[in-house]
Amino acid sequence: MSGQMGTVALLRDGQVQRRELAAPPTFTRPTAPLRSRVAYAAAHVVPRIDGENVPGAPADIDWDATLAFRHHVWSWGLGVADAMDTAQRNMGLDAAATRELIARSAAEARSVGGDLVVGVNTDHLDDEVVSLQAVIDAYVEQLHHAEDHGAGVVLMASRHLARAASGPADYEHVYREVLARASAPVVLHWLGAAFDPKLAGYFGAVDVAPNLDTVVRIMSENVERIRGIKMSLLDAGHEIALRARLPEGTTMFTGDDYHYVDLIAGDGTRHSDALLGAFAAVAPNASAAIAALDAGDPGGYRRILGPTEELARHVFAAPTWFYKTGIAFLAWLNGHQPAFTMVGGLHAGRSLPHLSRLVELADAAGALEDPALAAQRWNGFLALLGVDVPAAVGV
Repeated sequence: MSGQMGTVALLRDGQVQRRELAAPPTFTRPTAPLRSRVAYAAAHVVPRIDGENVPGAPADIDWDATLAFRHHVWSWGLGVADAMDTAQRNMGLDAAATRELIARSAAEARSVGGDLVVGVNTDHLDDEVVSLQAVIDAYVEQLHHAEDHGAGVVLMASRHLARAASGPADYEHVYREVLARASAPVVLHWLGAAFDPKLAGYFGAVDVAPNLDTVVRIMSENVERIRGIKMSLLDAGHEIALRARLPEGTTMFTGDDYHYVDLIAGDGTRHSDALLGAFAAVAPNASAAIAALDAGDPGGYRRILGPTEELARHVFAAPTWFYKTGIAFLAWLNGHQPAFTMVGGLHAGRSLPHLSRLVELADAAGALEDPALAAQRWNGFLALLGVDVPAAVGV
């Protein structure tokens, strides 16, 4: 392999081109908690390479690699958001694996004092169409499982609720009943249709504006039981509008993987904290950027985190629900999992040109932690798939 850091072959317009990878940034792990922003990286799961992780099969998880990745995130001073859509909820992570993931991650968090929140949903129900009371009971069952293991809770958007609700009042009723059973404040989650088309019109209306009103009512009525809301609509304007209306004492956690740099920086009056799948791909960069804010260096924050946003936009490009493929791919390039595989066979969710562009953008963003390893893995992957990798690049 030529070049000090490694040379990669990239696919551009049907042609194979060379790129010399840059040296990785010299970020330093924090020795004290990050102060100016709360940031969670929504983590993925790693399958066993010899498991039957094919579409429709139960998830067969490599627990050592999966939990090691969470320790990687914690080592950079970030919190872990687990068992959420990044971990393939509703896209390969079955109910039994979800329960075990929550239990195992909670135990690991306790062992290092790591910050952990986990997703609570209704996805263990066998029937697609159920009553509102069944939705409430399903939420509460998962809520108690998370709380019994000492994990913080993110109350995820429910496909069952989206099907059962006839309007905003039904959402308000369900959330009121579930929140009444929470023993500690939870984070709500508004996941847009770009991430899951089955959640279109969540909170009861087709347009966003009336749904903002519904969310504010839910949060205001139950404010003592709500820590904040993660908003994942990929629309900065909607997030800023809701952020300005949040009840006192609650927090906006941006889930906007397109616009997080400005949203986290804030407008001088308000800012968003973070709960992002993108941060699983760039945990060192996110840590260093928040540390720059802690040091009173907003320019350094933008210099570090700014280049990662183009990478994130590509990872989360339409069809957005396949963003998980890019997260796992970058984890593999960075040595956090032994193979580029995913539960449910989801590693086939992105094309080879898409992945090639990811390599290029990750290099430009300083998101390749070991460029030599990334080059070796990527060039070998290309060769395995029949791409004629130039001899000067090497495999």
